[in-house]
Amino acid sequence: MKLAIPVMSDNGFDAEISEHFGHAPYFAFVELDGNTVLGATVEKNPFESHGPGEIPGYIHEKGATVLITRGIGNRAIAFFENFGIHVVRGATGTVRDIVDAYLSGNLESFSYEPKEKFHNY
Repeated sequence: MKLAIPVMSDNGFDAEISEHFGHAPYFAFVELDGNTVLGATVEKNPFESHGPGEIPGYIHEKGATVLITRGIGNRAIAFFENFGIHVVRGATGTVRDIVDAYLSGNLESFSYEPKEKFHNY
C-alpha cells in the first residue's frame, strides 16, 4: 500500500503537512507492507498551478491508494474517489506523526461543513 501526503518541504519523515493538498509544494509517498514502513520518497508537486483532476491523476499514477491531507474540498475528493483513492482529511503534523497515527488507527477523517451558507441573489 502507498500513502500520499501533501507536504511543505522535502524533509522526508520530518516534513510538515501542507494546509491544502492543491497548493502543496511537495508530495510525500510512503510505502507500507501491513504495519511496516518500507520507505518514503518526496517529490516536487508538478501541478502546483493545477486544473481539476490533474493532481488525483498524478497521485494515481504514483500508485498511491490513500491520500492523507489537511484540507480538501468535496469536489476534489470526488476526483480521488473516481481513481479509487481513499481520502483522509484533517491530518496535522509531520509525515512521521501522520504515518504513526494511520498505522495505530488513530487518524480519523473529518467531514467538511461550510462555515457560511451562500445564497444566489
